[in-house]
Amino acid sequence: MPRAGLSPAAVVDIALGIVDEDGPGALTLAAVAGRAGVAVPSLYKHIRNLGALHQKLAAAATAELAEVLTAATAGRAGGDAVEAIAGAYRSYARDRPGRYPTTQRVPDAADPAHVAGAERAVAAITAVLRGYSIAGDEAIHATRMLRSALHGFVSLEASGGFGMPQDVDGSFTRLVTALDLALRSWPGRAT
Repeated sequence: MPRAGLSPAAVVDIALGIVDEDGPGALTLAAVAGRAGVAVPSLYKHIRNLGALHQKLAAAATAELAEVLTAATAGRAGGDAVEAIAGAYRSYARDRPGRYPTTQRVPDAADPAHVAGAERAVAAITAVLRGYSIAGDEAIHATRMLRSALHGFVSLEASGGFGMPQDVDGSFTRLVTALDLALRSWPGRAT
């Protein structure tokens, strides 16, 4: 009989707490079981294995990031939308440093929740790109550019990779401005 209150969703919530507090590397079934107050074998009633737990964690974090990006860009266009989505992305990575890395996992086609979350995150970006008349295959290329630039920045920031004395916020502002300029002059834009 499963422990009262323990469910697959509760196991994922416990895992989210662990990665938020101690980082993704601290996520083990023993750590989850310890927080849940059960023996490790009891978790198998709710989650197949550690790999499956990582998958569910990635799905939850990706859906959360998608909500943040969608909310940030609602009613915005052009440079304002790029600034909003970039700021929301950076804030999420700062506020959820343990969860953020899990959002970079490629969705498992067998996990509809993860696929849906990833599609919503991409849809938030492609909505921004429509404001620049970028669609179709060009939107894929532009999405990759935006995602790479933002992920690179937030990853370097999180790891302390910006050691020079100049203001990091100023660098981020310049990155966002450069992204806006790149999108305004995108080579495959519809005119």
